Amino acid sequence: MNVILQSRDRAACSDKTLYISDLDGTLLRLDETVSAFTAETVNRLEAEGILFSYATARSYLTASKVTAGITARLPVIVYNGAFIIDSGTRAILSSTYFTEAEAEEIEGILLRSQIFPLVYSILNEEEKFTYYEDCVTPGMRFFLDRRKTDTRRRPVPRTEPLRMGRVFYFSCIDSEEKLRPVYGMLKGRFHCIFQRDLYSGAQWLEILPEDATKAHAARRLKNLLGADRVVSFGDGKNDLPLFQASDACYAVANAVPELKKCATAVIGSNQEDGVAAWLRANVLAAEA
Repeated sequence: MNVILQSRDRAACSDKTLYISDLDGTLLRLDETVSAFTAETVNRLEAEGILFSYATARSYLTASKVTAGITARLPVIVYNGAFIIDSGTRAILSSTYFTEAEAEEIEGILLRSQIFPLVYSILNEEEKFTYYEDCVTPGMRFFLDRRKTDTRRRPVPRTEPLRMGRVFYFSCIDSEEKLRPVYGMLKGRFHCIFQRDLYSGAQWLEILPEDATKAHAARRLKNLLGADRVVSFGDGKNDLPLFQASDACYAVANAVPELKKCATAVIGSNQEDGVAAWLRANVLAAEA
């Protein structure tokens, strides 16, 4: 693994490359904003016909808010790969859901373990996340307080089921001691992400269908756009599948050690606009 500041990505000059960046901890700064430098860089890429998208654990609703300065309109990967969304029309281009039996099994395991998740689904053709209004952990409260006006919120009493509609995501925010055994139980059958939240420090366990990964979504998006190769950027454990599906992959300096180990190279941190600096040096400079 080499630490680089500037090095020409030669293959990008001749091939149709799709550049995909994670958002939180990667393209975004710690205040959850895109800097003017990064926004200008990404908008220049689009103006020059270079393919750039993002892959995030966020929904399209919250991702579009934190990337407000970016005018690029390529499809984007959200919910850790569960959906590919058309940025222009907001139409779902690709989606992955649990079967009814899988959702029922997961919900049962969680509730028997006294873990009360946020359950994401498409209900009456709308995105919703359902949760028990009287079973909110401090980590969940942090999450909910930042989404007070979110139209997806669907609090229900414990007399009602959590899994309604087409379920695609379980998000559990609780103590590591409670979540770890469930993670060990489910990780072999489903796509499970077990890590601490970047902003609150709370322990999260996210459970998705087996094929709902950034890697699967990146391959679908690559084919959709007719790209020849994928170059990715990330910082967290949930970016490992994306890196494994990429022709080249770059970890920001603030990335977790596991991601740095499998990266093509390490670039500047998210606070230093590492992704945008790399793109300017290796892609925009190559196009000049």
